[in-house]
Parts: sequence; structure tokens; C-alpha cells
Amino acid sequence: MRLIQRLGNSVLAKSSTLVALVSVLAVLGPIIIVSAGFWDAISHLQQEPEFFWSYAHIVVYSGVFMTSGAAVMGGILLAQRQVRGSLKTGIKLVIAGSLIQVISGFGDSVSHDLFGIDGLVSWSHQPLELGLVLASLGAVLILKNRGHTKLGAFLPLAIIAFLFFTTWLLFNIVLIFGHTVQCIPVYEIFSSGCSIL
Repeated sequence: MRLIQRLGNSVLAKSSTLVALVSVLAVLGPIIIVSAGFWDAISHLQQEPEFFWSYAHIVVYSGVFMTSGAAVMGGILLAQRQVRGSLKTGIKLVIAGSLIQVISGFGDSVSHDLFGIDGLVSWSHQPLELGLVLASLGAVLILKNRGHTKLGAFLPLAIIAFLFFTTWLLFNIVLIFGHTVQCIPVYEIFSSGCSIL
């Protein structure tokens, strides 16, 4: 708690600067995560060797690191009690999404160690996707709150990202219940894309 207070009192921790960093990182981090996830899926299609510390996975967790950075800065803002309303809610969603992503990342590492290559639908991927949805929704709320500033230019990108991540999560949840029929074309794209652990 003392570290957060020290950071909160530093020159870099001005609330407007932190809000800008939180919003930008909360938008870009999840986009990087999903982009690298598609890269990982393409490498599955090309039957490249699968291991947790592949280049695609490193980029995925660089995006997680960006989202976590947004969460830490958001925590500083909450500790300073400088935010209210939808801005506060947005920051809390970014923090929750980041925590879920970090925990899911550890779960994904364990999954790779135990089972090797995993699929599109797995016990570690869907929570990660939920974390993406929460963080991107938080970014939308933060940017909507700051729409009157230059940050407002990021709002359309944040909304598109949120809608995409939500659709992706729903698609994968549907695969859990109808995987036998629906996974046949997806299997070709994602290698073992429909294996359910």
C-alpha cells in the first residue's frame, strides 16, 4: 500500500496522465493479445512445434503485461480517490480483466505442460477471453468518460475491440455445447481447435 501511495505522489502519477495511459494500454493490450492468438492459431495450422514460450505466446503475454500495467496505474488512481462514476467502474473492470488474464495465463502454462497443444476451447482460454472482454469494456467506459479530450479518438477502436472480444467469447462458449458439428471446419483452421480439456 505504501508503494502505491509513493507512486501516487510522484510527478508521473498525475491523474490525467494515468487515465490516458490506462485507457490506451487497456485498448492496445487486448488487441495485441488477440492478434498474437491468431498468429498462434496459424502456427498450429502450419503444424509448427507447440511449446508455451513460443514467439506468439510471448507476444500474447506482452499484451497481458500491457493490460496489467493499465491495472496497476488504475489501482494508483483508485488509491488516490481521484476517480468517480463510470471512470471508476471502468478502472475496476480493467483491473478485474487483468487479474483474470494473469491467472488464466498461469493456467494456460500448466495446461501446456500437462497436455501439450491445446485447442480453441480449453479451461484456460475462455477465462482469458473473459478477461479481454472485461478489460476492453473498462477501456470503453474510461474513454467514454474522457470523450471530450483527445482520448475520445480511441473510443471507436475500443468499442470495436469490445464487440469483437465479446463475439469471440460467445462463439467459443457455443462450441462447448455444440462442438461435434460446429468444430469440423474450425478444426482445420485451429489445428486442434475444438479439443475440450
